[in-house]
Amino acid sequence: MTTDTALTAEQILIAAEEVLRRFGPAKATVVDVARELGVSHSSVYRHFPSKTALREAVTQRWLDQAHFELKAVMDDSGGAAERLERWLTTLFAAKQKKALDDPELFATYMVLVEENSRTVEEHIDTLVTQIAEIFQDGVDGKEFKPAHVLTTARAVFDATAPFHDPAYASTWAEPTADERFRAVWKLVLGGLKAK
Repeated sequence: MTTDTALTAEQILIAAEEVLRRFGPAKATVVDVARELGVSHSSVYRHFPSKTALREAVTQRWLDQAHFELKAVMDDSGGAAERLERWLTTLFAAKQKKALDDPELFATYMVLVEENSRTVEEHIDTLVTQIAEIFQDGVDGKEFKPAHVLTTARAVFDATAPFHDPAYASTWAEPTADERFRAVWKLVLGGLKAK
């Protein structure tokens, strides 16, 4: 039980995630979130002015979790090709884990993502920007051949979509998923490498 005065936005988001997992996006309400926390629904509204704002914040929090881990890989030491491979592998592993370990919540997030296309577009822009930074390092270090940075980064993102786009989630548990990822990565790397 949380007191109204000690309630934080993070606590609300954690509770909202649990409520969404339990009831799904169609049935989950702000009152359910407040009940989960043991507070009045007006306490939740002090942090999030509407159900839509709360759902957007939950979606943003879910998408942001990938950014931090990927940023660490991006900033890590090593060559650009090695870092880009680790970045893509980390993205695939994170999406695969969410889809396979908690399928109910993953399905709920897919509904929320559909509702929040602006949030998803910003998420994708962040990911493409991270790829672009690694690619630019590769061009600067003569590992990758020069090309338009953002166009190339988006092409890498699009080429690897079967391993991070939730539309392909049903294929991520297949025994050949890792093998297919390695084959796509090899093709992508071949197209990027300086001769």
